[in-house]
Amino acid sequence: MKVAIIHYWFISRRGGEKVVESLLKIFPEADIYTLFYDKETYGDHLKKQKVYTSILNNSFLKKHYQKIFPLYPIGIKSLKLKEEYDLIISSESGPAKGIKIPKHTPHICYVHSPMRYCWSHKKMYLNAVSKPLKPAVSFFLERLRRWDETTIDNVGLYLSNSKNVAKRIHKYYHKNSEVVYPPISNDLFLKKVSFFENKSQYLSFGAITPYKKIDLLVDAFNVNGKKLVIIGDGSERKKLQLKARKNIEFKRKITWPEIEKEISKSKALLFPGEEDFGMIPLEMMAYGLPVIALKKGGAIETVVENKKEIQKSTGIFFKKQTVKSLEEAIAFFEEKESLFNPIWIKKHAKTFSEDHFLVNFRKKIETFLNKKLEV
Repeated sequence: MKVAIIHYWFISRRGGEKVVESLLKIFPEADIYTLFYDKETYGDHLKKQKVYTSILNNSFLKKHYQKIFPLYPIGIKSLKLKEEYDLIISSESGPAKGIKIPKHTPHICYVHSPMRYCWSHKKMYLNAVSKPLKPAVSFFLERLRRWDETTIDNVGLYLSNSKNVAKRIHKYYHKNSEVVYPPISNDLFLKKVSFFENKSQYLSFGAITPYKKIDLLVDAFNVNGKKLVIIGDGSERKKLQLKARKNIEFKRKITWPEIEKEISKSKALLFPGEEDFGMIPLEMMAYGLPVIALKKGGAIETVVENKKEIQKSTGIFFKKQTVKSLEEAIAFFEEKESLFNPIWIKKHAKTFSEDHFLVNFRKKIETFLNKKLEV
């Protein structure tokens, strides 16, 4: 089969990009179409693919890719399919599904979320903008939302990365979707788990953007004085660094072995945002690390809380994005910390492995196309 995969951008290697890399194990000769591709920051993970980029892919716009959202429709319209394809797969939490597709060409859209800044999280993004800019930003977000609506019927089959996102697709697009949980790398399950001895810190890992609510962690740990390591980068990092006390340490670009060292020293991963799905908690669970998470969004589908049998839990929930609610969860966790079983946590995470993803995604394609794929 001749396959094209459309993905919003390849700048950093996060959950959406890892999904595309997994799809290339089903279709190793697939062509890639994207708004932005930065080989320097992304690495050589697409070195075997033909990668076609939009007219927006210049050094200046690429540097500010998250701020130029009004231009996304122009970028996606500039992407012209170079060949006749048997199947189009779009990977979507941006405008990828809007690419022009010939009639009768099958199109599957795997949705990480309908664009958050247009739909589910618009208010949160606007709250992070200075007051003078809010009217203009709101205007352009509304324009982007209206454009997104025109692309909804461009898809033959919607797949969602969680039940949480399936609800959003139904709410905003008025479409049904089938759930395929995203892939957690098989390699992570080869790592040894470490039991909870000499754990001296808590860990936050991922993008530092408004909806991730890393500010809540900073507020809480400024008060409690416990050690917190925040790994990641994003628009909120500098502001939060200035606000954070000495017990809070920020780490930006570190290698995976260095990340593993931080995991080994950590009591738990803190996950304070409402995520679409959230691969990072499962990646940390693959090391046997428990998770303290907000009881909303995708975390409900991945974190197991069993307060009667803590040894059959992968973490603890807190109900509100407040310092008080988070502190109560941390206090309960520390009371029960020795009862968590890293091996049980790892076993649970393995049910979300890449092997499961590939089997499930292949089945969805075969049913949709009504044909068996060659192995």
